[in-house]
Amino acid sequence: MTNFKMNIDKLRKPLLGKEATVKRKKNCITQCLRNWISNRFFPRRINWKISILAVLILITLIYYYRLSQFDLKYINYSFHRSTRPTPNIRCSRLNGPRLPQNHDHKTDARLRSDPKVLVFVETMYSKLGKDIAELLVHTRIKYKIEVVGKSVPVLTSLDKGKYGVIVFEDLNKYLQMDKWNRELLDKYCREYFVGIIGFINPSEETLVGAELKGFPIFIHTNIQLKDAALNAASQILRLTRPGGTMWGTLPGDDWTIFQANHSTYEPLEWAHKIDDYGHEGLMKTPLTTIVQDHGLFDNIQRVIFGSGLKFWLHRLLFLDSLSYLSHGQLSLSLERKFLIDIDDIFVGDKGTRIKPEDVSAMLSTQRRIQNMVPGFKFNLGFSGKYYQHGNPDEDKGDDLILENIDEFRWFSHMWNHQQPHLYDNLTQLIDDMNLNKNFAEEKGIPFDSGYSVSPHHSGVYPAHELLYTAWKNVWNIRVTSTEEYPHLRPARLRRGFIHRNIMVLPRQTCGLFTHTIYIDKYPGGRDKLDESIQGGELFQTIVYNPINIFMTHMSNYGNDRLALYTFESVIKFVQCWTNIRLSSDTPLQIAENYFKLYPEETDPIWGNPCDDPKHQKIWSKNKSCDSLPKFLVIGPQKTGTTALYTFLSIHPSIASNLPSTETFEEIQFFNANNYYKGLDWYMDFFPVDVNSSHYMFEKSATYFDGDLVPKRVHALLPHTKLVTILISPAKRAYSWYQHIKAHGDTIANNYSFHQVITAGDTAPKPLRELRNRCLNPGKYSQHLERWLTYFPPQQLHIIDGEILKSNPIEIMDELQKFLKITPQFNYTGHLRYDEMKKFYCQVLNGERTKCLGKSKGRHYPPMEEKSLKLLQRYFLSHNTALVKLLKRIGMRNVPQWLQDDLTDSPT
Repeated sequence: MTNFKMNIDKLRKPLLGKEATVKRKKNCITQCLRNWISNRFFPRRINWKISILAVLILITLIYYYRLSQFDLKYINYSFHRSTRPTPNIRCSRLNGPRLPQNHDHKTDARLRSDPKVLVFVETMYSKLGKDIAELLVHTRIKYKIEVVGKSVPVLTSLDKGKYGVIVFEDLNKYLQMDKWNRELLDKYCREYFVGIIGFINPSEETLVGAELKGFPIFIHTNIQLKDAALNAASQILRLTRPGGTMWGTLPGDDWTIFQANHSTYEPLEWAHKIDDYGHEGLMKTPLTTIVQDHGLFDNIQRVIFGSGLKFWLHRLLFLDSLSYLSHGQLSLSLERKFLIDIDDIFVGDKGTRIKPEDVSAMLSTQRRIQNMVPGFKFNLGFSGKYYQHGNPDEDKGDDLILENIDEFRWFSHMWNHQQPHLYDNLTQLIDDMNLNKNFAEEKGIPFDSGYSVSPHHSGVYPAHELLYTAWKNVWNIRVTSTEEYPHLRPARLRRGFIHRNIMVLPRQTCGLFTHTIYIDKYPGGRDKLDESIQGGELFQTIVYNPINIFMTHMSNYGNDRLALYTFESVIKFVQCWTNIRLSSDTPLQIAENYFKLYPEETDPIWGNPCDDPKHQKIWSKNKSCDSLPKFLVIGPQKTGTTALYTFLSIHPSIASNLPSTETFEEIQFFNANNYYKGLDWYMDFFPVDVNSSHYMFEKSATYFDGDLVPKRVHALLPHTKLVTILISPAKRAYSWYQHIKAHGDTIANNYSFHQVITAGDTAPKPLRELRNRCLNPGKYSQHLERWLTYFPPQQLHIIDGEILKSNPIEIMDELQKFLKITPQFNYTGHLRYDEMKKFYCQVLNGERTKCLGKSKGRHYPPMEEKSLKLLQRYFLSHNTALVKLLKRIGMRNVPQWLQDDLTDSPT
């Protein structure tokens, strides 16, 4: 057979030539067959039986050869030897009753502390510490990382504990704590019923029978183990189900085992040594690899792991330990929604598509999955243009799919499978979708699911607004999904959002792609795929995510049918080793459930497409990151931001955004409803001029005190520079009151300034809102701390508003240095003090000046002394905190107005 394959390979080159005739190809194949058969069976002899056999084989080959239209790719596939895998999950408890476990772990003790984990690590870069943090992020469990040091962090807030469980990456750090900190931590655990999870870290020294300091338990280290099993009677087990024995060598050769000498200890997991066989081949007594401390020794409950989280079962047991020790506060739901999308049921290369027998296998597998996952149906996406684009047998497969329309769920793809971001014309995009809709109507395919998926997730995120508009117009889409928000990797950070009333769900990958169609060609082979199924990435994805939407392709259901093998296997494995309850539903119902679980994800966070190569590939070529500002003037209001905006606009190398019809020079994108209009809307204010080298900026004074603004700005503009102006917060409050009073505000014109700032919480809502707008922006330290959570001090420039007013040229010189703009522009001849306005104005034509609008520089009565003293007292703590903050970030000179406010403030 080897010679035959070699001869066929020799045919590939002549078969590719356009000038080769069918007759020549037939002759070549005939000669190959004759040579191979006669050399293999009858050397140097000719037999009439051989000739007949050769003719029959030739006829068969020519038949399939013509079907493929001489497509060499099809010839390669036709000679592929079938190695189709079948699910082989063996589980002693798969068909048996589930154990009567306490599935909620809830006790009244959970009310004593917050649902948060305190994790002590050796360094911020330690491997196990990162694994723990990533697992907590994936499962959305709140946590705080603390490097083990001289003191423990604050553990209580008023009469409640701040942490429900304490985790030590290295249990030795807990055992070796100094007496003061150890007693403090243990006292906290006892008073608030807080448990401890600890890991025995591997060490170069092998310990045999070493006692854990202060505890009646002994350890043996650096052991290689195999064949793990669980204590089925343990009360810790909730998410985890004892599925028998996990056969095989356990990862790592540095395991620790435990031998206890007290009734407080109970094994949670066992394993055997690699060579652990006694007489007559019988296994010896299993060794304890995870031990539970019931707290009978010192009234503190603990779970101690003899190895880290490399072994997948330890990840489940870690989550169960969090649930148990937190008295149910940190429990994960056992409900999982499960949906499998086949993105393009009619799209695939000839020779790789599904055939009738593949469709039958899909239906059979679907019925078996339905017995394990109530409500399950494969969700089929369709691109009508590619219907009946296979060979005759594959076209029959398409027909059989349509004969069983009601057996599946359906959703719209694109007619020609083109990426929507390549459409710059809404009409073309709608026309394409209508073609697909007409196809669905013709074939009787339901299209009212309200769900659609974009080819390659193009246009969903980064959002291509034309796609969202077309989806609404043609299909009335309410739900979609993508693996790209906020990024493809790491998968644990994928989230959902809602844009233009379309719910966008996070989508998961399963390790199967359009090219993974044969098991023996799977990257890493079958062992790699099985590793993902049996405790690896795919299994953990289902465990960690309450909503699972998986992306697959039509080619995964033909050929070796890897999708059918993968999902039936992983579902069985989930049922074997967990108490998770899988079910399925419509995409719309799944989306509604998702945002009930995570309402905080409703609002999108727009990231910068240019920071992610994958996002750049699915972003319109007509868009550019040059259409984003290099720095922001963030306010606050009534500190001189309009004057600074005017001075910056004079600079020949600096340009601002186009004006807004509603908010004039301010876009107010990051803190208002404008944010929901999307990134395209924002970028339209910064048109790209290829012949310009302007340093673009935006000024919106309301950004300074917006709660969500720093996070949103950082997501889109992580490298932008920030400029803020500070004046006396008392003066700023009074200026704001006078500003809106001059603009006819009813409340300001009916209440004095003192009445406004002294209004109580029972005052009318409009009065309270005005009070807050006067006072809240002046809490400078509070707002700056929020900005510094996302940006380093090097990206923040603070301007003294009093110096901006008295000496703007000095301020502008310093600002240019901060922005690193060269050559530096000399403002000396461009700004002049205006005696009437009492501030600096722009010089025009070397003679007259152009000042700010009529509302700027307005004169109003001085503030009442009682109001000034009240405000100085009100802002005292905030101003004190501001001084500390300024010194911390390296600002040498404290503004004079700040010194005066602190000096004049009544005690």
